[in-house]
Amino acid sequence: MVRPDTYQEVRKRIAGLSDTELEAYFWELGRRCVDPLVELARTHTSPSIERSVLMRMGVDSLACQAVVAGCEKRGLLGHGAGHVVLVLMRAWDCDAPEAARRLAAGEGWEVAEAKWGGVR
Repeated sequence: MVRPDTYQEVRKRIAGLSDTELEAYFWELGRRCVDPLVELARTHTSPSIERSVLMRMGVDSLACQAVVAGCEKRGLLGHGAGHVVLVLMRAWDCDAPEAARRLAAGEGWEVAEAKWGGVR
């Protein structure tokens, strides 16, 4: 398969852009490339994937189970259990295992629900 060389055509479209405009264009193209991947990850996760993410964040398996179950119950699993833990890590200024332990104990869910609007 021969790919036509489109460099000169593309170069004409961006030749007159300033550095600021080029940077904005670069980031826009990057977002357009990544958006389908983000959507795929959001719509194709599972409890086992989310538990795996939490374990890689240093969370013990019992807390992983409880956090993922809490995310499922509240419609937050699509945002990522690790993301939920990250939000609470920042809110509480603590590490991932501590944030997950507190979530597993029932603390902080209102913070996550407020961020994403809870069950959908």
